[in-house]
Amino acid sequence: MRKLYRWLLPHPALTVLLAVVWTLLQNEVSAGMVVFGVILGIIIPIMTARWWPDRPQSLRVGKMLTYCVLVMWDILVANVQVAWIVLTKRNADMRPNWVVIPLDLRSPEAITILAGTITLTPGTVSADLSDEGHSLLVHALDADDPDAVRDEIKDRYERRLKEIFE
Repeated sequence: MRKLYRWLLPHPALTVLLAVVWTLLQNEVSAGMVVFGVILGIIIPIMTARWWPDRPQSLRVGKMLTYCVLVMWDILVANVQVAWIVLTKRNADMRPNWVVIPLDLRSPEAITILAGTITLTPGTVSADLSDEGHSLLVHALDADDPDAVRDEIKDRYERRLKEIFE
């Protein structure tokens, strides 16, 4: 029975997430759309399960939801900050910098989420991951102190992702 469950729901959290996202993307909530979302939520993880051999076994959903809220807040704040920089600073006054972020994360999923978070936040872009996966190269639009950018990313995002994935 357990083997059937693992085959039918190889990634239960992804199944729920896909069903909810599909339903939210529709202009109306109907029984048919919810059922179709659940069907997609079951079929997609089954079809992609072989590409997830080392998928995370445990995920702290509450901490992940808190992380998502934090990232959405940071995106909103960064949009205002970048708009202010663009409207008030001349190009010569901006201090773009490349910042190397040494990573304590080892999970590819966690590193991907960190890189995505950095790129989604206006004003920063994750540009490269070292071959060994031990550091991430980030470009900051306007950073007086690259060390402060590094420390903020490590404390605000990486620390939380370590708690979620490890």
